[in-house]
Amino acid sequence: MAQVSFAGFKINLPRNRLLRVALGVVLILCGLLGFLPILGFWMVPLGVIVLSVDSAIVRRFRRNVTVKTGYWLHRNWPNIAKKIGFGPLRDAKL
Repeated sequence: MAQVSFAGFKINLPRNRLLRVALGVVLILCGLLGFLPILGFWMVPLGVIVLSVDSAIVRRFRRNVTVKTGYWLHRNWPNIAKKIGFGPLRDAKL
């Protein structure tokens, strides 16, 4: 069973690839309507994480954003970066 980690929680995903892709697309589309009640912009990153299980392009995009965010946090707020799980930088060129 596929699992993703989001905000410190492990979330089980459906085994069917088509259902996972549909869930990811629906989350992103509903997240774009985040200004409406009940829906929220938090659904966009969650949808990207769900889609990254099956799509190499989305997985590469998510990884690049994660790495760049980690570098930025280490540069500006190293204590916060350590608290939320970005480990120490190793031979990285900032």
